[in-house]
Amino acid sequence: WIGILVLYTVHKGQFNCPGGGLLHSYLLGLIILLASIICALSALVYVSMQGTISNPGPRKSLPKILYTRLLLYFPEFIWAVVGAVWVSDNSVQCEKTVINGVIGTVIASWIIIIFTIIGVVIVFDPLGGKKTFYLPDGVSRNLESSQSGQLLYNVKSSATRVWEKRIRLLCCCIVQDDDHRVAFTSIAELFRSYFSDTDLVPSDIAAGLILLHQEQDKMENCPKEPEEVLCHSPSSLMSDDLDVELENAAHYMLFAAAAYGWPYYVYTNPYTALCKLNGDCCRNRPTDSDITGSDRHNFHFGSILKITGLQYRDFIHISFHNKIYEIPFFVALDHKKEAIVVAVRGTLSFEDILTDLSADCEDLTLEEVLENGFVHKGITQAANYIYRKLINEGILNQAFTIAPEYKLVIVGHSLGGGTASILAIMLRNSFPTLRCYAFSPPGGLLSKSLADYTKHFIISVIVGKDLVARLSMPNMEDLKRRIVRIVANCNRPKYQILLRGCWYEVFGGDPDDFPTELDGRNQDALTQPLLAEESLMVHRSPSYNALEEESHLNSPPQYPHLYLPGKIIHIVEESSSRRLCSSDTKYTARWSNETVFSSILISPKMITDHMPDVVLKALNSLSQEHGSCLSC
Repeated sequence: WIGILVLYTVHKGQFNCPGGGLLHSYLLGLIILLASIICALSALVYVSMQGTISNPGPRKSLPKILYTRLLLYFPEFIWAVVGAVWVSDNSVQCEKTVINGVIGTVIASWIIIIFTIIGVVIVFDPLGGKKTFYLPDGVSRNLESSQSGQLLYNVKSSATRVWEKRIRLLCCCIVQDDDHRVAFTSIAELFRSYFSDTDLVPSDIAAGLILLHQEQDKMENCPKEPEEVLCHSPSSLMSDDLDVELENAAHYMLFAAAAYGWPYYVYTNPYTALCKLNGDCCRNRPTDSDITGSDRHNFHFGSILKITGLQYRDFIHISFHNKIYEIPFFVALDHKKEAIVVAVRGTLSFEDILTDLSADCEDLTLEEVLENGFVHKGITQAANYIYRKLINEGILNQAFTIAPEYKLVIVGHSLGGGTASILAIMLRNSFPTLRCYAFSPPGGLLSKSLADYTKHFIISVIVGKDLVARLSMPNMEDLKRRIVRIVANCNRPKYQILLRGCWYEVFGGDPDDFPTELDGRNQDALTQPLLAEESLMVHRSPSYNALEEESHLNSPPQYPHLYLPGKIIHIVEESSSRRLCSSDTKYTARWSNETVFSSILISPKMITDHMPDVVLKALNSLSQEHGSCLSC
């Protein structure tokens, strides 16, 4: 608006040319129109800043202003069309500077309109008021009729279809078959059931995460009880065992990282990787029968060789084939540890993400081991695919024919770690000495009985506040409950929470002590939901009912608790250098248990702690520290 106003003021007397009257009218109309839009937007911003997240009363005039802004889109669109027509008219023969300025305003107008439409499409919730049809339990009982039941069913079906369309849109670049369609429906149902009972927008969730992070930091700064410190003091026997496993984990993490191929190698060597890979792309490689899937220019296999340090002849089988429930892996001979290593790749494609999100539970029955156990559906199907390849195609037989005295070791990171764990369970009977190293595996993987069974042969390695290791449906339900509770009870406007939160995340300092409605309430009252909380819940979900009756560890029945596999090594960052030029970080490691990961921790490092290079760096640091202690 300022730019157009300056243009109009500077060239005010230069519109006496042929067609200049049209341009003069266009600029004048645009100035008035944009001034109206700015007034509407300013009113929207001002009204939006009033009240709190759970107290929308001061914002009750917002819909009227919003519809006023919506009506202004019509003259804005018409004026943009008129401007485009007038500018393209050859009869206009004004000064070139004026014409170029008007062309710039027309282009800017169209860019703003297009981006606004895209933004509305992205954030618009087609369900809208339909969410109110998720009736509370009491109302449902009073409307015991087939009509009300049909209405509720239709709303749920609509919500599932909306999520399915969103997922299809995100995955539009991949070829879709029957497996994809089944996965889309399953994931859409999962999202529908998770998000249907809350009335939160993305900025509400961001504010909730900021508040939770600061609350969590305040709790961590509190001095620990003596008993809590004592429980983490391992015996010398366990300490020796931990050192051995850390050394093994550092070695096998190279294989798990190598399974990512060239993306990981380029990520960790951004300046030299492409040059090195280009030099190797034309060299000899194993016969085509040893490699399945696409590996153009030999980049994937070249990266695996660089990362592991193995030779061509050490590889038994390599698969780069990638579909939903079918993930890449390789089988290689590790002469240093005298092991046949099966390394499974983690999440690196849309297909892998769909496998991750297929989080329904299914039974895994093992003869002579357990009657049954629950496992993550998508990851189990991926493990089944690799199991069939290893056994039915004789890949393991070929490997043990070459090295019969070697032991079998299965490794993987993230999705690969979860798949490796379930694959290890499937192969355990045939290979009793089998070992598995799962790096940052998903938290919602195995039922309690299966998790206990795997403690004999699986080692899970978790770094810091890794989000993925804590991801499970019960933990997500608990996070939703905590966000609703802390957001509903905060008396500050949302913009203050977001601004102060951004400052805290970037520059640090002491956590804000936001006043809440919880202040001054007695302990008994804290177990009851506030009215503000209930206003953010569209209906009383099973997870919300658990707030009153049970602790957060007791999950809703449709979400059985699933746990991390095997014995767990938890690596924690002890201290880091404050200097910008230094990346020195000290780590400590200890044996842990699954209850430590029963809640999602909010931290800027919750994503970076999951990255394979961070896990490898932490393991190498601990392994080198142990080696230097032994030499001393």
